[in-house]
Amino acid sequence: MQRSQLKHGDLLIAIVGATIGSAGIYDRHEPANINQAIAAVRLSGSDVSREFACWYLHSSLGQRLPDFFKRPVARANINLEEVGEIPLLVPHETKQHELVAAMDVARTARRAKLAEADALLAGLDGFLLQTLGLTPSPKDDRKAFAARRADVPARFDPHFHLPALAQNTRMLTAGGAEPLGSLVSFSDEIWKPAKHEKPTFRYIEISNVNPNTGEARAEEVPVAEAPSRARVAVRTNDIILSLTRPDHGSIAQIPPELDGCVASTGFSVLRDIHESRLNREYLWCVLRSKMCLLQMLQRASGGNYPAITEPELAKVLLPVPKPAVQETIAAEARRRRDVADRARERDGSRSRRPACNWFVTPWAHPESSAPEIVLADAQAPQQRSDIAVMESDAVSELDDLQNAFPRPSAVRVAVRRRSIHECALQVGFLALREAG
Repeated sequence: MQRSQLKHGDLLIAIVGATIGSAGIYDRHEPANINQAIAAVRLSGSDVSREFACWYLHSSLGQRLPDFFKRPVARANINLEEVGEIPLLVPHETKQHELVAAMDVARTARRAKLAEADALLAGLDGFLLQTLGLTPSPKDDRKAFAARRADVPARFDPHFHLPALAQNTRMLTAGGAEPLGSLVSFSDEIWKPAKHEKPTFRYIEISNVNPNTGEARAEEVPVAEAPSRARVAVRTNDIILSLTRPDHGSIAQIPPELDGCVASTGFSVLRDIHESRLNREYLWCVLRSKMCLLQMLQRASGGNYPAITEPELAKVLLPVPKPAVQETIAAEARRRRDVADRARERDGSRSRRPACNWFVTPWAHPESSAPEIVLADAQAPQQRSDIAVMESDAVSELDDLQNAFPRPSAVRVAVRRRSIHECALQVGFLALREAG
């Protein structure tokens, strides 16, 4: 386990999957380990602040660089050598501190906006209970309890009988809730790569569903590189629900633009619904509510990766009020989601964007009409206070970097042939599978 251990101050960079380029600093002192999807960068006592390097990687420019290196396969990735080639814009230490301070202020403002958005969506549970006329009992958090012998044969695992989870089920039963399986049917339509006529297909994996907003996105994947789990065909208006860690709320309704996509076998697909009794949007809303997520947690099994089976999912109880009540709930869910989205996209990004732009605009030259790349001698880079020093290991990457600068800002960049390796004591894979 020693090779996978973290140290306080390690700069961590994601190098596999949809989160490639995400960076963070391990600021704790407790023992911790990471896996092969993370590169650990230990900066030396050089002129590069790890906080600055982290924020730089989160800037619009820093996020484009890993995209330039990554391979467009089913699970995109970059290797350690390519991590070492990621160029850094390195201003003077004073400027680095200014940038970090600005980003910290922006992050605080953004977190406040995100908290507002989350509180708005979380408050939907209260509205749902009130509108449905359900009154939950005071929460029973007992960990030591007794279960009736008559109840044990159904499920023998203690987790299933936790008082807090049992309370939720009793509330729904008393309110006349009905099993999901009596109201919908699960799709068994399978996608077969051999019969796909195009070279690529659109793939939805579990990480492509945002648990906060309930929205899905798809990635274009070559058919030749199709993951073995890419087998579930989805259609417009289908509701897909993650069977792995179902209580996280990765539940989405498929919009028209995602019609014909292929989803992971980790999803269950709800397609045919008793439309006369159930509003599809209400169904999406109530499935994402706490009362249903708690039932999914209760019925899930497994240690590291709790999962629920479709037969158990079919037993989840749903309140089925009159159509007018369902429409009222669906409309309120839409309203809150729209307000929360605006809070995230407008207010959050607005508070952060000016500070992000500082990673480029401090070196803008008003006298220049277009961005310009100035190559400096490798041994003697130009020494001017208004020129940013880009540390790069490949001059051939300059064309791509030129496009990364926002227009119409004019930027002069002096290039020094150095890589991120020269700023670090160690750039490493701390892989659990390699330890012992």
